Amino acid sequence: MQQEPSAAVRRGPPGGGSTDILVAASLWGTTGTVRTLATGASSVSVGAVRIVLGALVLLAFATLTRRGGLRRGAGLRRLLRDRRSWPAVGLGAAAVAVYQTAFFVAAARTGVAAGTVVTIGGAPAFTGLIGAVTRRAAPSGRWALATGGAVAGCAALIGGGRDAGIEPGGVALALLAGLSYAVYATVASALITRGEDERAVAGAMFATAALMLLPVLLTSPPGWLLTWPGALIALYLGTVTTGGGYMLFARGLRSTPATTATTLTLAEPAVAAVLGTAVLGEHLGAVALGGLALLAASLLVLVLPAGAPWKRVRGRNKLV
Repeated sequence: MQQEPSAAVRRGPPGGGSTDILVAASLWGTTGTVRTLATGASSVSVGAVRIVLGALVLLAFATLTRRGGLRRGAGLRRLLRDRRSWPAVGLGAAAVAVYQTAFFVAAARTGVAAGTVVTIGGAPAFTGLIGAVTRRAAPSGRWALATGGAVAGCAALIGGGRDAGIEPGGVALALLAGLSYAVYATVASALITRGEDERAVAGAMFATAALMLLPVLLTSPPGWLLTWPGALIALYLGTVTTGGGYMLFARGLRSTPATTATTLTLAEPAVAAVLGTAVLGEHLGAVALGGLALLAASLLVLVLPAGAPWKRVRGRNKLV
């Protein structure tokens, strides 16, 4: 599948895509704080609800909105009619489903801190590796420097000052979650930069992922969803953090390479840490504060315009 960006796809204000992705990561960063309010709900159940409700929102965007002179839902119909896109949509959907399941199980087995560090920190590295292998491209020194600094800052922020128990099986699942997220970002970027409507891509992938996770939702205890607080939490997590967040992320991929996008999403733990301090009364030590500063500085390196952070080394970009 060719991934040669068209001029129409890449046109846009400088930093516009990065801003969309940073806002999406900020929304995702609120998830942990809101999740603490869903008493009696399992993490896997919450994850399944997020995907199912988010899929409904993304499908509504893809079906009921239009761009330019095209009819409503034209992008989604074009994507689904092209059978060559089906394997990519299926792969992206599977990656979404595996990411949700593997991350929550990893967090339960090896601790939230260690699981989050490995998953979120590993995603940019996996994305760079996938890009180097499938797109015959090499990350620039600027991207490598910013990603290395952001991952180090993320590790210091989440793990600083705390002794997290490391369990090899949990670490392996966290690596699987990071790889799955990298696959989703790469496949979605390939389809969007090829010219597909980002609303259609996000809607189709999440709808397919929702079908995969629907049995999990149906077999989970529904008690927490039948209360007003539980229903409001589910609506927020599904419509705002998932539907809205991934819509912004998909729009950002129109002008931001997947490698840069996954590094920018490292803003998520920074927002979570700030909310944990302000809302939940958690304390950030000196190491964590230093990690927060390093993470913010590294993300600024990617956001501020200074040339493309990705450069091709030969041939045309491809995604198998």
